[in-house]
Formats: sequence, structure tokens, C-alpha cells
Amino acid sequence: MALLLQLLIVLVAFAVFTEGAGVLPDGPLNAAVGEKVMFTTTLTPTETQFLVVDWKLNLSKVIIISTNLANNTGPEYEGRITLFPSTGSLELRSLTLNDTGEYSVSITQADGTQQLGRTTLEIHEKVSNVSVTSSSTDLVEFSASVSLSCSASGSSLSFLWLNGSSEVTASDRVQLTDGDSNLTIINVTRFDQGPFRCNVSNPVSFGTSDPVNLSISYGPENINLILFPSQEYFAVGSDISLTCSVGSRPPAQFKWFLNGDQLPDIGSDLRLMNIQMNQSGNYSCQAFNSKTLRYQASQPSAITVLELSFSQREEREDPEEEQDRVTELLNSSKTLWFEITDTSATAAEGGKRNKNGM
Repeated sequence: MALLLQLLIVLVAFAVFTEGAGVLPDGPLNAAVGEKVMFTTTLTPTETQFLVVDWKLNLSKVIIISTNLANNTGPEYEGRITLFPSTGSLELRSLTLNDTGEYSVSITQADGTQQLGRTTLEIHEKVSNVSVTSSSTDLVEFSASVSLSCSASGSSLSFLWLNGSSEVTASDRVQLTDGDSNLTIINVTRFDQGPFRCNVSNPVSFGTSDPVNLSISYGPENINLILFPSQEYFAVGSDISLTCSVGSRPPAQFKWFLNGDQLPDIGSDLRLMNIQMNQSGNYSCQAFNSKTLRYQASQPSAITVLELSFSQREEREDPEEEQDRVTELLNSSKTLWFEITDTSATAAEGGKRNKNGM
């Protein structure tokens, strides 16, 4: 040992020092706990043995001092390192968090020239156990806020939130706190349903959470009442369909009204089969959302039912053809000859003619 120290003193006294640019790679180097790292010098392999290769951690802790006479390995590095004598490179295995720090090497070549290099190593625990918890998953649009919290194991963690495939960024409604591990959405909208994922990373690993979906109730809105056939006047005996559509989550419940009075019918469709004159009036529908507790009513749709007979008809037509003709005539803008027939009025008129005839 004494001989080794004397040799080092002599070499330090007479060596020509040159700080070799790129002798070690620029730092930091990153590695995971339990894995290995290679400190590769930029020196060209040589068959001539170096006089001294001296590796240290934080300028003081000896990793290995290798000379042409002996090797001195620090006790913490026994069985964990491999020195490559032709380049002075070093492999360090079974890494722990304590291996984080600044690594320096001093290589004295056979001609006395000394090459120096420094770099830093950062050791990280791998990302694992990524999960997301939500303050609530059943929300009403514009009336509720929600907080999502992401947790994970590992070191030097970075957090990134995704809504579907889009990155979530801070805005007037969106807050990211606690190093972006917490996401708060104020006054949620239907576009905040997700799925939300939390991506967690560090320089050596990556992990993502299971998706979290939010159930956001909205509506009813944009109510629309459709009448088929699309006309105002109908002949007695016609079949009519009314359909009420609306944007709503969950699906809306429907009520139907005639002239403001509620009908017993429910559901989005109202069928009027073999319609009669007393069913004329203004029809409307109303939608209700049991989650948002909101209502929306449609504009009324007028239906007028008429009993018609044509003065120049010689014989009764096929019912379907007759209905088509009635529909065409009722909605035509041309002058048509028809008379609205009321049974009692017809009978009275007949009686009058008989009396005059007498």
C-alpha cells in the first residue's frame, strides 16, 4: 500500500494534466434501482497499460484505483464493478439510490499524460402502482365540479393527464395542482366524460392508470316535434304519427298534451289511428330529465281533422286512393269544390227539400 501511494505522488508531481473534453459523457446519466450503468470513456483502446486509473464518487469516495502493480477497490463496490483496462471505462451494477452523485475519473497514460473526466449519475425508482381516484363519477352538467387524484410509486415523478387521446391543460375551468398529480374540473360539461388516464413517468420508466369515466347528465335540450305526414289538415280516419326528439342524458321521459291538457300517452312517439274530428287541436310534447330535474316543452303542432265528401264523385274510391286524394286536395292551393258534411245538417236539408216539394 505504501508503494502504491508513493507511485501516485510521483505521478502527480510529474504528469502533464489535460482535461480531456468528452472523456466522459455529458450528464446526467439516468438509471434505475437494481440495474446497471456503463461509464464509457472516449479514449481509444490501447494495448499499452495505463499507469493509473482512478475512479471516485463525489471526488472523495474511492471506487477503484488501478495501477500496473495492484487494484484497490472500495468496500462498497466489491463485486459490483468491472473496469475495462484498455479504455478506463467502468461498469457499475446493482444500483441503489446511494449511487447518485458526481463520478470522476483520472487516467494517467504511459507517457505521463493525464486525462480527466466528470459526469453525474441519477438513480431512480421505477414507476409502479399508478392509480386514479375521483371525488365523484355521477355529475350534472354546469352544476358540479370533480377532483381526480393520481398516485404512484417511484421517484422523480412527472404527471400528465389525458381525456381520451387529448392532453388536459390548465384553463379557467381546469386546475392542475400538487405537481400536476391532482386535476380539478369546475362546472363540468358533457365533454368531460373521459375516459381520463394519468400518465406517470421519470427518466427511466413510465406507467399509466386504468381509465376513469365520468357520468355527466345533461339536457333536455333542442327538443323537436315531428309530424308525419307533414301537413295541417287531415281527413277523418287518417293515421298520424308524432315523434318527439331531444338531447338528454340519461334519456328523457315524455308527456303529451292536446290544447294544454295532458294525454295518457307516454314515450317519444304518439300514434293517432283512425283520427276523428274531436281530436283536432294543438299537440305538444314535454321532456323531463330525472337527473338534471330539468324540463323542456316543444312548440305546438296544429292538427285539423275534417270530414269531406266530393260533389262530383260517382262511386267510392279505394280507401287508400281516397285518402291520398283527400290529402292532395286539402293541401293544394288551387280552388277546389268540396263541402263539409255534417250528418245532422244533411238530414235537416233533406227534410227542407221534401217539405218544399210537397
